[in-house]
Amino acid sequence: MEKYSDELDEVFLALADPTRRAVLARLGAGAASVTVLAEQSTMTLPSFMKHLAVLERGGLIRTAKTGRVRRCELNRERLDLLDDWLAEQRRTWEQRTDRLDAFVTTQPGITQKETS
Repeated sequence: MEKYSDELDEVFLALADPTRRAVLARLGAGAASVTVLAEQSTMTLPSFMKHLAVLERGGLIRTAKTGRVRRCELNRERLDLLDDWLAEQRRTWEQRTDRLDAFVTTQPGITQKETS
């Protein structure tokens, strides 16, 4: 788990806010300008830009400026880090519950009906 620590902290921080999750959901449909993304929010543009900065710092989005327009796109590769971590957690907990199930079902005096 240590191998994920700092990077994962930034990703979870970025995902912790509903505004940022909404931005990610919108970018899942394709790249968009900051103006288009900000339209779905009720906050001021400077406040919204802070949210984009957190997403960019977390590596979940990339931004590029062309002329006067700043466009954002989802960094799908960064989501792989989260997916890998979640898969590792899922394997760990499945192994633990499998061991618990094996332990409980092999104990004398415990019937199948009691474990259901």
